[in-house]
Amino acid sequence: MSANHPIIAVTGSSGAGTSTTSLAFQKIFTQLKLSAATIEGDSFHRYTRPEMDVAIRKAKEQSRHISYFGPESNDFGLLEQSLIEYGEKGTGKRRRYLHTYDEAVPYNLQPGTFTPWEALPKNTNILFYEGLHGGVVTSKYTVAKHVDLLVGVVPIVNLEWIQKLIRDTSERGHSREAVMDSVIRSMRDYIKYITPQFYRTNINFQRVPTVDTSNPFAAKAIPSPDESFIVIRFNGLTGFVE
Repeated sequence: MSANHPIIAVTGSSGAGTSTTSLAFQKIFTQLKLSAATIEGDSFHRYTRPEMDVAIRKAKEQSRHISYFGPESNDFGLLEQSLIEYGEKGTGKRRRYLHTYDEAVPYNLQPGTFTPWEALPKNTNILFYEGLHGGVVTSKYTVAKHVDLLVGVVPIVNLEWIQKLIRDTSERGHSREAVMDSVIRSMRDYIKYITPQFYRTNINFQRVPTVDTSNPFAAKAIPSPDESFIVIRFNGLTGFVE
């Protein structure tokens, strides 16, 4: 890790469980008395929710697909520059994408919009990223290169869809049909930009259910921790543990 400005990224698809993993890291930072600056992957979306709806309609009219997983709707360049700046100087900026009314009301904004950009806190020990693209690599950008510790959260795909479906319908107000349409529309970008990240990760956490999840779109509940186990893979951690 960089001695002065290390960067940790937790990356995973929508509904994978990165937010839960992030809470565990926050507890670790507190226990170690580390001051962590946090940035959210969703803050690098190019569009607000209404703008994205327009972009989706236009793409459909042109027989194309656009999703929250690809570069057309995410600013990979800004994400990479943000990591470079923090790694070199310990500075940067952040904003939040507000998914729900509960998140938006304190800012007097609407769900599906962004808060204004603001400077990262000063004198932090570490940068923590949580989102979709902490390990993304394209022909133009190599975000993964600037991360010191890359952690992947990768449920078996049917479980991932169950988690996304239940979260988006119960917490974000989306219809079941809209979530299913999003999964279909996102599949090309999922294969191209999301899954390749997980062979670049230093640690992967893959949750595997031990109950029937064969039809994720009919599921009424997420399998409990007692109904699943975790496969953990370590890769390239030389220098992290003595």
